[in-house]
Amino acid sequence: MRGAPGYSPAPGSSSIKTFSDMAKQRRIFVCTECGASAPRWQGQCPDCGEWNTLKETAGGPRSLRRAGGYAGEAPQALGAVDEDVEARVPVGIGEMDRVLGGGLVPGSVTLLGGDPGIGKSTLLLQAGARLAEQLSVLYVTGEESIRQVGLRARRLGIRGESLQVLAETCLEALLDRAGSMMPGAMIVDSIQTVYSDTLDSAPGAVGQLRECTARLVRLAKQRSISIFLVGHVTKEGAIAGPRVLEHMVDTVLYFESDPGSRLRIVRAVKNRFGAANEIGVFAMTEDGLREVRNPSAIFLSGHAESVPGSVVMVAREGSRPLLLEVQALVDGSYGGNPRRVAAGLDPGRLALLLAVLHRHAGVAMYDQDVFVNVVGGVRVGETAADLPVVLAALASLRDHVVPRDTVTFGEIGLAGEIRPVPFGEERLQEAAKHGFRKAIVPSANVPRSPLKDMEIVPVKRLSQAIEALF
Repeated sequence: MRGAPGYSPAPGSSSIKTFSDMAKQRRIFVCTECGASAPRWQGQCPDCGEWNTLKETAGGPRSLRRAGGYAGEAPQALGAVDEDVEARVPVGIGEMDRVLGGGLVPGSVTLLGGDPGIGKSTLLLQAGARLAEQLSVLYVTGEESIRQVGLRARRLGIRGESLQVLAETCLEALLDRAGSMMPGAMIVDSIQTVYSDTLDSAPGAVGQLRECTARLVRLAKQRSISIFLVGHVTKEGAIAGPRVLEHMVDTVLYFESDPGSRLRIVRAVKNRFGAANEIGVFAMTEDGLREVRNPSAIFLSGHAESVPGSVVMVAREGSRPLLLEVQALVDGSYGGNPRRVAAGLDPGRLALLLAVLHRHAGVAMYDQDVFVNVVGGVRVGETAADLPVVLAALASLRDHVVPRDTVTFGEIGLAGEIRPVPFGEERLQEAAKHGFRKAIVPSANVPRSPLKDMEIVPVKRLSQAIEALF
């Protein structure tokens, strides 16, 4: 306090100003969708136009600095860029390599998200151990101690003599260690636990996530280090933090699982080096995640006998055709509004298909509850499921058993026409490989050369498909 013994304020300053500056901390509002910042809260983000996305965070001049480009690089003519393509590094797990597009690209950054306990850390620990047999790998854990990681590795049967493990959450210390070690690949579990000393906000804040991810991306591009980032997800299932994180990285993978199921699906929603929507199928066991090499056999229910309301379709996930079973249950509705429930499909699409069935086939279900499910917890987003859904619902309504060796796919238009879908011949070949003998498909998807031991029934209208099945 002023006048106290030993007190001597700095020249040109006062104690009131000093204490005021220490107590005052600048607050900024950052959009969780695009990452833009604003000095005050607004209902709508001024940059991307989204509503209620501005979140308050601690900041200051240091937290507003930009990530910058890649130091030391000068502009080059596009035609003079070296065309030598570095070979991909196979992870050693077939389903993981499929999702990544054939292997790991040097200098790439992959973001993996999923629900808690679904197996993100387990999968990356297994992948890191496989990669360590080919190149140096640094596993950075921010949620567990080194001893906990070691215990989990022993439980999974991973020896990991070549896998280096580091328990660190400070970004600057992590970058120093990576710069001295120069690993070929690095795993950060998770990005929400990493913080930078240059920012005043807590780990997991929007500013911290942007800054830490940007500097890790810069490290990957400058040193050709392949980096895996584990991301937490929100209750809606999206990766926590600003949406700009998904734009900064090269590949975004999501873990999917049906509650209570052992199956795990890794889906690529973004991939700069491969096909998007590619999936890898795993099974959770006591020894960790095991890849499923023939998922079509897993997704079929395997009834001892055929049951009404069950139809097999051929879906296309990335570059892989999958045999899926679509089940429907149609029952009388005793309420005011009949229910329309779709698991693994778009409920709005189900209502549209039922309207087309009424208008162009004369089958009314306005007084029936309709429940549709895709076996195995797989979500089908393509229109090739239209014809199987309609035929399954009609089979359930009429208590008709569809033969087990019959498969179908096709898009249904509002005028009742059956439209072709991409990769029709590959779908039929997958069905024939699994023993199906009859296929009801759009006429434009009929292959030029007939398939051995398979009867193909081409249809152009919904009424023709119903006649062919019943």
